[in-house]
Amino acid sequence: MSRVIAITNQKGGVGKTTTTVNLSAGLVLKGKRVLLIDLDPQGNATMGSGVDKQELGRSVYHLLLGHAELADVRINTEHGFDILPANRELGGAEVELIEVDRRELRLREALLAVQAEYDYILIDCPPALNMLTVNGLAASDGVIIPMQCEYYALEGLTDLINTMRRVRQALNPKIEIDGLLRTLYDPRSTLAQQVVAQLNQHFGYKVFETVIPRNIRLAEAPSFGRPIFAYDKSSRGAQAYRALAEELIARFK
Repeated sequence: MSRVIAITNQKGGVGKTTTTVNLSAGLVLKGKRVLLIDLDPQGNATMGSGVDKQELGRSVYHLLLGHAELADVRINTEHGFDILPANRELGGAEVELIEVDRRELRLREALLAVQAEYDYILIDCPPALNMLTVNGLAASDGVIIPMQCEYYALEGLTDLINTMRRVRQALNPKIEIDGLLRTLYDPRSTLAQQVVAQLNQHFGYKVFETVIPRNIRLAEAPSFGRPIFAYDKSSRGAQAYRALAEELIARFK
């Protein structure tokens, strides 16, 4: 049985796309079948996976609007996972979906035909609460929330949990938090330690033991269209995402 996981945070710059791409690659290294869905019109996960977003004939935009079948959109990357790619064209879907029946469920219904082909489906959601994010949450079994350990992150976390509660009530009663992931982590920071203490107090085991450090190699890899394992497999970033993949698999054995 596959698990569909939305990787989301309404705050930008927290390592959401970095996590989606590198966790996908890390799961592949563990022998898992993975589909990555890029729901962000910026298309960063697409480019970070080695797919040129400027050259796309079909994208997630066409899938959501019913202009293409999933098989026409899906691309197999050189890194072992499949991707449903995106580019700026996807930004228009927000307005166009207003006229579409069951607009919040377009992604979930499209995935029904292929879910059995994968162990994990990871969705890179845009850093905003919009129709694209709602589609991602409505299609998912769980959510991974990447977050920096800083003051404003806690406020944003509260907003996201409230959003999830509304989605659970209206669209997807099974959705839950799979884990909170500490990213861009600096253990020397007193504030970071205080935020971690609060996270552990309120969320307990939902906080992943794995932390993603600040790592220059992680920051460089997307510009080469590669996950960290293909760019520098010995880096601290690669070690962290390998550990995250192992921890996620252990949670859902």
